[in-house]
Amino acid sequence: MSFRILIVLMGLCLMGNAPAAPLDVVATSPSLGALVRAVAGERLEPTILAGPERDLHQLQAKPSMMRALRDADLVVAIGAELEVGWLPAAIAGAANPAIQPGRDGYFEAAAQVELLDVGGPADRALGDVHPVGNPHVDLDPVRMARIAAALAERLARLDPAGAETYRDGAAVFAQAVEQRVADWRARLAGAPGVLLYHRDAIYLLNRFGVPLLGTIESTPGVPPSGQDLLDLTAKLKGRAGVVIQTPYQSPQAPAKLARDLGWRLERLPLAPPLEADGTGYLEHIERWVEAIAAARP
Repeated sequence: MSFRILIVLMGLCLMGNAPAAPLDVVATSPSLGALVRAVAGERLEPTILAGPERDLHQLQAKPSMMRALRDADLVVAIGAELEVGWLPAAIAGAANPAIQPGRDGYFEAAAQVELLDVGGPADRALGDVHPVGNPHVDLDPVRMARIAAALAERLARLDPAGAETYRDGAAVFAQAVEQRVADWRARLAGAPGVLLYHRDAIYLLNRFGVPLLGTIESTPGVPPSGQDLLDLTAKLKGRAGVVIQTPYQSPQAPAKLARDLGWRLERLPLAPPLEADGTGYLEHIERWVEAIAAARP
């Protein structure tokens, strides 16, 4: 046997003994990227399509998204039509059959848990509505723990060699959530309530029994009118609360309402930093809890 053939055979043997390549996972948001890291640990690193400063309702499909999705083994989306304006087009442009809806390579977080606001009107003329349910499940840490367990099973199906890693990661994340929830609930007991720009934080408010005092936009996705602001001020004058807006929402109306009501104005992202893991996600929820708890008179 020649020396060259021996080298080739040795190389093939080494390839056969090498560990399987990690999955190529794409998440649509930093919250889901954090969840992937919480479940998978160092076994894989997700690509994230949008940063925490972006409104997932308003994105457009871009060539960079299609490139990221082209070789993906799994796309992890919020679902419930949150990304309906751009993700289907990006997946179609990627021409990757593995991540089509209905395949193992397509995972929707919202499909794993019970949704709020189900059964609303389906007419888009009424604004940015989601008749299948409110999609912003990622601000509820308890639902996210359940989603993590489902994600671990999907990853285990695609990568059986990592099944133990994924299931252990989901269990550790769920335990961390459980340890924090009691403290958060105690700190938010009796909180006077929150005025949101959009119904994007109702899962967190619902989880901890915090009143939603109203939304600045009377029609979802449509900027408020002057009359809308006058009506809200008249309704809430003399009460305690906090106004919370996201970085991508126009600051003028929230600032005016906070000033007229004498309330704190908090500017908080809906998602954690781009590089966040499970711990970073919990720190993100902590920021929301602190802001709401501080609204007590």
